[in-house]
Amino acid sequence: MATFKEIGKNKVEIEFEITREAFEAESVKAYQKNKGKYQVPGFRKGKAPKSMLEKYYGEGIFFEDAFNNSFPDAYDAAIQELGLDIVSRPENVDILSMEAGEPIKVKAEAYIRPEVELGNYESFNVEFEDVPLAEDALEKEIEKDLNDNARLESADRPAQIHDTVILDYSGSVNGVKFDGGTAEGQQLELGSNTFIPGFEEQLLDMKAGEEKDIEVTFPEQYHEKSLAGKPAVFHVKISDVKQKIVPEANDEFAEDNGFDNFEEYKADVEKRLQKQNEDQNNIRFEAAMIDAIVDASNVDIPDAMVELQLDREVENMSYELAYQGIDMDSYFKYTGSTMESVRANLKPMAARKVKTNLVLDAIIKKENVEPEEEDMLTAIKGATGKDQTLEEVEKAYGQEGLEYVKGSAPTYAVIRFLKGRAVKVAPEKKEEPAAESAEKTEE
Repeated sequence: MATFKEIGKNKVEIEFEITREAFEAESVKAYQKNKGKYQVPGFRKGKAPKSMLEKYYGEGIFFEDAFNNSFPDAYDAAIQELGLDIVSRPENVDILSMEAGEPIKVKAEAYIRPEVELGNYESFNVEFEDVPLAEDALEKEIEKDLNDNARLESADRPAQIHDTVILDYSGSVNGVKFDGGTAEGQQLELGSNTFIPGFEEQLLDMKAGEEKDIEVTFPEQYHEKSLAGKPAVFHVKISDVKQKIVPEANDEFAEDNGFDNFEEYKADVEKRLQKQNEDQNNIRFEAAMIDAIVDASNVDIPDAMVELQLDREVENMSYELAYQGIDMDSYFKYTGSTMESVRANLKPMAARKVKTNLVLDAIIKKENVEPEEEDMLTAIKGATGKDQTLEEVEKAYGQEGLEYVKGSAPTYAVIRFLKGRAVKVAPEKKEEPAAESAEKTEE
C-alpha cells in the first residue's frame, strides 16, 4: 500500500513497495545481460551460475541494475493508486527497508501540479490589430510564379550571375581527393550560394568547354570536420551555360497554368494571398489572446517543471542541429557557448511554455472542454500539414503519431473556446509629447 505526505509547496513524499518478485525478475535480467563480464575460477567466462557470481563478487553485484529497472513500474503504480498528478522526476530516492524475502520499502520525493489562479477569461479584451496585405504582395507573388515557370536555354556566351552551369568537378586537399568532392553533370545556379563560399564567383565569365582550377577554403563550421577550415583545389570543367528565360505575364502564361486569361489568374493569386494573410492574422491573434490570459493568471511553478521543459528544448535544439549536420559539442565550440549558457538563454521561454500549458489545462479542466471533430481535424493539419482522417494518420505515422494528434486536440479545443469569449480591441496609440518637446526647444 502506498502513502504520501506533503513536505513543501506542491511537493510530496511518497512511500511505496517494490515487490520481491519484481525485483528478483529484474535481478535475473541483469545477470543474463552482464554475466559475460565476469570471470569465476572453475567456470568459463559467462558460464558461472548467478548464485556463484553473487557469492564470489558479493550479493549486491546485480542490485543496482535490478533496483533501477524495478523502480519505475512500482513508482508509477504508487502514483496511480494515490491519484497524484506528478509533474517532475522522482528525487531523493531512498530505501527504507529491505528484508530477505520481503518487499523493498522505498520513499521518493516529487512535485505535483500546482494550482492555477485563473484570470478573467469569460469575456476579455485582447489588444490586436490585423496586419494588412502588403501593397506589393501581389506583384511579388506573380513575379515569383513567373520565375518558378522559367525555362533554361543554352547561352552561347560567358556565364553570368543567375545563369545555371552544368559542370564536372574534382576536389582535393593537399593533393588528396576526398569523399564527396567529385561530381559529373552537376547543375549549379550562380549566385545561389549553395557551394563553398568563393566557388561560384570563380565560375563567372567561363564558357562551355572551358576548364580551370579553383582555390577555396572550407568554412570553419563546415559539417565535415575533417575538411573544416582547410584550403582545397577544385578542377572544374563547364559543359554548358544556361540562361533563365522567364515567361511574360500574359494570357498565354495564365492558360499554361490552367486559367482562361491573365485577369482570372491574377484574381486567383490575390485570393490565395488574402487567405494566407487572414490565416497569419488569425495565428497572431490566437497567440495574443493566450498571452493575455496567461499574463492575467498566477501560478507558483516548481523549478523542476521548468527544468523538465528545458530538457525538451535542448533535445529539440540538438535534433535541429543534427539535421544541419552539427552536433552539440561543435555548436558550443563555434559559438563559444556552454550547456549552462544555452539552458540559461532558453529558460525564460521554457518557463513561459510551462505557465501557458498550466493555464490552458486549468481552463480545460474547469470548463470541461472536450475536443470536437473540427479540433481533431485542426490538430491533424497542425501536426502533418495535411487534411487527413485519424485512420490515415495512424496508417502513415503509426500509433505514436495518432496519440500525438489526440493529445494536442484539447489545446485546439480550448483555443476555440476562448476565441468565442475574446473581444478584439485596437491597441491604444501612444501620444507623442510634441507640444512638450516644442516648449523645451524654445527654451
